[in-house]
Amino acid sequence: MMAGGAITVALTGNPNAGKSSLFNLLTGAHQRVGNFPGVTIEKHEGYVDYKDRRITVVDLPGTYSLTPFTPEEIVTRHFIIDEKPDVVVNVVEGGNLERNLLLTVQLMEMEVDLLVALNMIDEVEEQGISIDEKQLQKLLGSHIVPTSAKQKRGIDSLLDHIVRVADGLIDIGKNKLAFSPEVEAAVSKIAGLLSHERALDGANHRWLAIKLLENDAEAYHLVQQHPVWVKVELALQEAITECERLHRTDPEALITEDRHAFIRGAMQECVRQPHTERATLTDYIDMFVLNRVLGIPVFLVVVWSIFQLTFTLGAPLTSGLELLFTLASGMLEPLLPDPMLKSVLLDGVLAGVGGVLVFLPNIVLLFMGLSFLEASGYMARAAFVIDKVMHRFGLHGKSFIPMVTGFGCSIPAIMATRTLKSRSDRLATIMAIPFMSCGAKLPLYVLLAGAFFPPGLAANVMFGIYLLGIAVGLWTAWMLKSTVLKSESEPFVMELPPYRWPTLASVVFQARMKAVMYLKKAGSLILVAVLLIWAASNFPRNGAVDAGLARERARIGLMPAAAEQREVALKQAESTAQAAQLEYSLAGRAGKLIEPLIRPLGFDWRIGIALVTGLAAKEVVVSTLGTIISIGHAGHPGSDLSSILKNDPAFSRATALSLMVFTLLYVPCLASLGVMKKEVGAWKPVILFTGYVLAIAWGLSFLTYRVALFMQ
Repeated sequence: MMAGGAITVALTGNPNAGKSSLFNLLTGAHQRVGNFPGVTIEKHEGYVDYKDRRITVVDLPGTYSLTPFTPEEIVTRHFIIDEKPDVVVNVVEGGNLERNLLLTVQLMEMEVDLLVALNMIDEVEEQGISIDEKQLQKLLGSHIVPTSAKQKRGIDSLLDHIVRVADGLIDIGKNKLAFSPEVEAAVSKIAGLLSHERALDGANHRWLAIKLLENDAEAYHLVQQHPVWVKVELALQEAITECERLHRTDPEALITEDRHAFIRGAMQECVRQPHTERATLTDYIDMFVLNRVLGIPVFLVVVWSIFQLTFTLGAPLTSGLELLFTLASGMLEPLLPDPMLKSVLLDGVLAGVGGVLVFLPNIVLLFMGLSFLEASGYMARAAFVIDKVMHRFGLHGKSFIPMVTGFGCSIPAIMATRTLKSRSDRLATIMAIPFMSCGAKLPLYVLLAGAFFPPGLAANVMFGIYLLGIAVGLWTAWMLKSTVLKSESEPFVMELPPYRWPTLASVVFQARMKAVMYLKKAGSLILVAVLLIWAASNFPRNGAVDAGLARERARIGLMPAAAEQREVALKQAESTAQAAQLEYSLAGRAGKLIEPLIRPLGFDWRIGIALVTGLAAKEVVVSTLGTIISIGHAGHPGSDLSSILKNDPAFSRATALSLMVFTLLYVPCLASLGVMKKEVGAWKPVILFTGYVLAIAWGLSFLTYRVALFMQ
């Protein structure tokens, strides 16, 4: 352990406050990503060594408050309560101080060791805003450190303050937050009652009393388990009666009013805005981006550009990786004399896992583009522009945020629907999200589009596939909202942050995290799936095929021909034998069983196997194709999966389009179905949804295949 002991810091703040950029600046390369216990929300944790102290920084999800309503709010609140970090650093955006201070006030109520990072101080100065930091410190009872992640300002000062706060060397007095006399009296009385309950000795009694007066469900659940609840319930009823008598409202509303009154007072006392209002760059850009006529076309052009860049820049990188794996296969083949080991490594691991890894550049580029849009402030505008379209399909404008999240992964997207208050809006959005093309489907799109279309057209095909998913999702929501989930949608209110040029470090960090997760998946789930698929494709063994191959090898060995000719003949014999063995195998039999159902879509039994294994994870569709279709091709010239597919008689441009549409629309991964059941609350709607998506996928794939055949 380092001198003085380690320090744990919780980094909190509103979305768009620059919290993650500050986290990246503090921790640099010393970061790791996991998940908070029990939820799919990512946990970003890193460390920095400063003055012989190891400071561990946990980047908590961006949230506007600590009400346990959304997953982000729950995670943030539970981490602070349960993990008890040494210091809580609240990152506030200097230019939007009034909105940011609501979270600050709620942290003050928790009586944690708080430090406020006044972020984006460079923008504050540019806008001519004057902030009396010393007076604001007195009001908040917390030191304020001006920072700018963009200009790398204030980082050493922030670290120095963290150490001093953790060591108890900073004390500027108690904060000046106080509630109405009636509320304060009720808080004191309830806190006093709670202090006599031994089981609650570790809790913050004053904060718990405030939460009880706010009708906080988690606080109620905690206290109701103990005998003191009888007295507490009586005190709560007395407080409600007193507040209604004096103010004609309940304690919850009074607490909310008092918080906002404190914030308004702090703003009036400590912040001076410039006298002249002038149009900013954000205002000029929004004249086009938020225009009622141009807004949606601009949105489509922006998204189309992302796909063009993803495919155009990713194509040479993907080709380079394909060549690398082909060379590796060719080099390994003569070093592996045992046929079974050769098949496992070349046909299984290298063809299956390698077939997925070659698309890593496209994954990284796509997420870099999406991270850039989000960090720049454009994604919030996109939600605002799409709101009117969403309402036409019966969805709440807030549904756009979970649906956009679905382009990364359906699981957190489905969980994000908890922010929708209306149950009908929530259910309709949940049923629409699986049609948003998650990142796991991207490798298949890149593989097929790159194999059967020229680069410029391939990007357009991918763009069209994503638009099709959105269209089917919206149509599904409209159908549900027009029938079984009929209700009025709520108005949409959303903050539009100013435009900012994202830092390269922030964009690269997000892409790197996605790349690491992708590689971990390839090294765990996909590797296991590939080995199982290889085993199912090679067993049981067909004795007649093995015997025939042995005779053919002996015959070729006696041929009066050059060594090169014998080598070619041997490879052809092995390919023929492996193809026959594949049909005889367990996978081949299963594929032949379902082939009649998918043959009208242009699929043979091998594609059927890939679609079934894709239920585990959509990346496995590509790895299955890489394992099954590559059997017999490992080490041959042009043995990368794209080349094999182009030369396979069972594949065509029509088949590729049909397969992309089917993969887009058919059943999401099993993990997504499990989360969907948890959020919906029953299996029946999930089972009905599964049948619906299979029917939609089959119908649209059939239509796509027939139209593509006609146009070929």
